[in-house]
Amino acid sequence: MRTSKQREAIRAYMKDRHDHPTADQVYTALREEFPNISLGTVYRNLMQLVERGELLQVDTGDNISRFDCLTNQHAHFRCTHCGRVFDLENPESTHMSFTANAAKVGQVHSFSLYFTGLCLDCLSQSSAADGSASRAETHSNLSIHQ
Repeated sequence: MRTSKQREAIRAYMKDRHDHPTADQVYTALREEFPNISLGTVYRNLMQLVERGELLQVDTGDNISRFDCLTNQHAHFRCTHCGRVFDLENPESTHMSFTANAAKVGQVHSFSLYFTGLCLDCLSQSSAADGSASRAETHSNLSIHQ
């Protein structure tokens, strides 16, 4: 793959991001530096970075492709109210592929797991708007990375 200033700018923009931007968001951010860049160019470069294993393409059930700089296998949580996507690290998730391999259905190369619901910010806003003083708490082994 040839080196290009635009691809390097996309790579730099995506580095260490945990907000899972869409191609359109990357395009909007880069237009200031590259006013002639097209959305198609951004999308093609993002997909090349996915093919090279530098990014993950994330589907969280809303038909919007998002991109993630964390390339290890992990789950995602998408807030159905605000649309934010969070990384979920679960030590048990690495065993999921072993379970599928043990079931003798084939060889697992990757998996995709996502959850949907209300994020803590939207949940607290919803509770405040409802005037309810009680708040449900969930205890789990999942850790959330924003």
